[in-house]
Amino acid sequence: MGSGFGVEGPWSVVEALGVLAAIITIHECGHFLAARLQGIHVTEFSIGFGPALFKRKFEGGSVEYCLRAVPLGGYVAFPDDNPESGFKADDPDLLNNRPLGQRAVVISAGVIANIIFAFAVLFAQISTVGKAESAYLPGVRVPDVTPGGVAERAGVRAGDVLLRVGDYTVQAAPDQVAAVVTAIKSHPNEQLELLVQRSDRSQVSLPVVPIPARDGKGAIGISLYTNSYIKHTKPDSLQGILAVTTSEFTRISGVVLGGLKSIFTNFAGVADQLSGPVAIVAKGSEIARTDSAGLFQFCAIVNINLAAVNLLPLPALDGGYLLLLAVEAARGGKRLPQSLEQGVMASGLLLMMFLGVGLVIRDTMNLL
Repeated sequence: MGSGFGVEGPWSVVEALGVLAAIITIHECGHFLAARLQGIHVTEFSIGFGPALFKRKFEGGSVEYCLRAVPLGGYVAFPDDNPESGFKADDPDLLNNRPLGQRAVVISAGVIANIIFAFAVLFAQISTVGKAESAYLPGVRVPDVTPGGVAERAGVRAGDVLLRVGDYTVQAAPDQVAAVVTAIKSHPNEQLELLVQRSDRSQVSLPVVPIPARDGKGAIGISLYTNSYIKHTKPDSLQGILAVTTSEFTRISGVVLGGLKSIFTNFAGVADQLSGPVAIVAKGSEIARTDSAGLFQFCAIVNINLAAVNLLPLPALDGGYLLLLAVEAARGGKRLPQSLEQGVMASGLLLMMFLGVGLVIRDTMNLL
């Protein structure tokens, strides 16, 4: 039993994990490059968490590069809070000793990197695969038929396409399910001729008499779905590609921000929709299994999600650190006591860990 998603096929899981690891790597590369380009000391660049599978310091370098067992996180370590780092406390190249603006660049660089990468991924999709759009065919599909119902007794089968209901010819449009439902509901106890197209493209006319439901409107015992398929269209110019990419980026960003708003305004209603890394990988593997082109959208959505969530002014997130910098600026450059900053961030990190573990457990149970 579960909530409707599953992980099937090892390669699709590998693809989804690869996308997720790449997104995290991009985020951490943003922090890392922003620090290194400003000459700020960094001691470790790590992808994943748990035991280290690979560690290396390149000749003449001070940074240890690590790949850890679970590729669902990462971090860039600075020597500021490590008394055994070997750097003097007044070293001007420690992150904490740099001007506020330079620290803000390092902290926000991960989010900026994810935003740039999301746009680049969408650009790659539009220029190579094209934009996915629904294309409609005449009729509406019948995915399910109620056993023993009016439609089944008349000969309607799952997989049929309704081309005409009584005098109404079903068009190739997204609103035709509602139109067909209206046509059936408005004829209780009246015979209707259904023009049905079978899976072999043959057509047959079937008479049905909708029975009154509790509201007195006609029903024949079928479910309906639009008769559509996904097509990909590619702009034929760089200007067109940029325009469509910008439109898609704006649309996805709006959906992501709307989802975050719902968490704060209607948490009880959306709590069961929150996803942890297990659910994200499961969804990604499903996309990889059914539509490889969909991995572009999956990658862009997760990138924008990661950027938006990290900007939230919560402890242990990039937005939390930026909030501390804003407080420092408001205090005329005077920092809060270090013990207070560390306490706030530690409590936030603990809360995030509990939330993460809870989501992993719930998502794993949903897979069983």
